[in-house]
Amino acid sequence: MVKVSYAKVAEYQKRGLVHFHAVIRLDGPDGTTTPPPTWATTAMLTDAIHAAATRTTVAGPELDGTSLQFTFGKQLDVRPIRNGDFCDGRKITDKAVAAYVAKYATKGAEGATGTLDRRLRLIAELPAYQVPIHAERMIRTAWQLGARRDLAHLKLRAWAHMLGFRGHFSTKTRQYSTTLAQLRQARADYQNALNDPDRTGPEDEESTLVISHWVFAGTGLTPDLERLATLVTPAPGAGSASGPGAGVVGGA
Repeated sequence: MVKVSYAKVAEYQKRGLVHFHAVIRLDGPDGTTTPPPTWATTAMLTDAIHAAATRTTVAGPELDGTSLQFTFGKQLDVRPIRNGDFCDGRKITDKAVAAYVAKYATKGAEGATGTLDRRLRLIAELPAYQVPIHAERMIRTAWQLGARRDLAHLKLRAWAHMLGFRGHFSTKTRQYSTTLAQLRQARADYQNALNDPDRTGPEDEESTLVISHWVFAGTGLTPDLERLATLVTPAPGAGSASGPGAGVVGGA
């Protein structure tokens, strides 16, 4: 018996498409603490990945009477990860493999394609950001498709700034490594230990500790709202309109 575990990250390409990079591993019946059977070879796993990528399909929406279907593209590159893939030929460790994958997760849409790092409220805001023409066309396409009722479930307008991609940049199986909940708890325990050296155990999960204070940050519009107000203000002679009102901005 074997258990398949993986960690996957999404990497944005300059052309605006997303590439997936994954580390796929075969574990023994008890997970990472036991080795897989001798018949579970690297060659067998490679063949299984190719077969799965070829046969996997996802049903898409029906547009104008045409049913769409999504499959993996032809750019499938399966490579075994060996000791020689790391500097100085050091032994493969969990930390080394994590760093090997993490480099692909650092390229966000805004860095790779020059698109936005925030959501659009109105498509009229887009020219003010001066994004590259290719990214602008993809954003406008996602915005236009998002207006269709038959595509409402895709929430394309909410994710137009990400070129329509709303998936998680990183996913993994539970048995691949530690969980995000365990990482959050470890950080909380470490911070609690710094603040209270006499603490002997983790924070009570049923307790709620709220620490907050307010400071005056200023008056007026935030830069984003000021830019939006400029976009929607009528041109001279187009009719009277009251100027934007002042607001109060605070921070916690």
